[in-house]
Amino acid sequence: MANNTTTKLLIALVALALVATACSLAGNDDSDSGALDAVGAPAATIAPSSAPEESQAGTDAGEAPAGERAELGDGGIEPTALPASQTNRDIIFTADLTVAVSDVGSAGAQATQAIESLGGFLFGQDTRGEPDPRSVLTFKVAPEVFQEALARLGEIGEVRTQNVTADDVTERVVDLESRITTAEASVERLRGFLENATDIKTITDIESQLKDRETELETLRGQLRTIQGLVNLATIFLTLTEAESRPEVVLSVTGYRDQDSGSSCPGNADISVDEGDPMTLCFEVVNVGDTNLQDFTIKDAVLGIEAIDDLTLVFGDPASVLEPGQSMILAFELSPERALRTQTRLTAVPILEDGTTLSGRTVSQTESNFIDARDPGGLPGFSDGLTAGWALLVNLVSLVILALGAILPFIWLAIPIWLFVRRRRSRASAERDLAAERRASPSTAFATNDDLSSPE
Repeated sequence: MANNTTTKLLIALVALALVATACSLAGNDDSDSGALDAVGAPAATIAPSSAPEESQAGTDAGEAPAGERAELGDGGIEPTALPASQTNRDIIFTADLTVAVSDVGSAGAQATQAIESLGGFLFGQDTRGEPDPRSVLTFKVAPEVFQEALARLGEIGEVRTQNVTADDVTERVVDLESRITTAEASVERLRGFLENATDIKTITDIESQLKDRETELETLRGQLRTIQGLVNLATIFLTLTEAESRPEVVLSVTGYRDQDSGSSCPGNADISVDEGDPMTLCFEVVNVGDTNLQDFTIKDAVLGIEAIDDLTLVFGDPASVLEPGQSMILAFELSPERALRTQTRLTAVPILEDGTTLSGRTVSQTESNFIDARDPGGLPGFSDGLTAGWALLVNLVSLVILALGAILPFIWLAIPIWLFVRRRRSRASAERDLAAERRASPSTAFATNDDLSSPE
């Protein structure tokens, strides 16, 4: 009986434990659902929209993917970007457009008028004048008229470059909204704690935490406002440049030994030959600008080149038009008797595609080169000796003239020096005479004494 009683007690305890466990689980479910109802309501409003957006992203990926760039070219091809209202996503549209115009100032006014007619506005402007007129305009337009705005701006002049970017920020917006909701709930909870707090230390701690949460909340709201502003208004950067051509030419001068009508051109940059040996200079002309060039002239007073006809044509035709990227080569033969420093000047006239010349515009370049003509050496001849003797005589005469020129400012010193020397000589002569008289005086005295002492 005792065993049966014990068994029944154990069964009863197990049953009570199971019932208690079930009740605790039910209580937890109720509390969790209540917490979701109290705090997670905003999240529930976001989640349904985010799920379709993610599925929609795959559908619209071919229409306006994040970071997409479309090269639109000179024809102003319209981009395939769709407004955010049509894609049900948050997309930031940005365009960078470069247009060449004849008048930067009037083109800027025309562009502003075109954007304002679409409901947009000028957001920023950076303009500079001569010698390189340029204006950078920043426009804001609604995404719905983004394509139309690009088309109208492209009609102002010649489109040089055009890039369009579509940046999908839907996930970032959803994340910011979720963080803002959480931060708002945290701020409200801390405010409730602050109202019920009575201890000074507790109040201080809660106020510090509340300040940090409010700062974080305002930062998140600012980020969301910035992104929403970029989504609501597309940005167009328009760069206006002057369509005037920029001609430029480069002249390269090289050389080599021997004369072969320029067949070995181009030569070497370092030009060195023996005196009197034949050599060839090569002149290479390259059009590195964006404009056709014609009417070339090449002159060098050192080499005696007065016109381009003095040169031998190797490649190209100086009488025809030299297009951008093209080049021509000319040669000049000489036998230098000494080292030379050349000064070659090239000029050309730029012309437009219709054949008209640019008024008052020419391009030019001056190239200087050193031709090292060295003495080949060997035994000197009669002419070499005569030349050396004459050079020595000239040097001696130059030295004499130089010495006379150096002495001439001090010629007046000769008179006092001569007087001083003369005086010294006179004094020395007088001293010698006096000394001679003194030497002669004792002998005369002795002779007189002898005469006095001798008897008559």
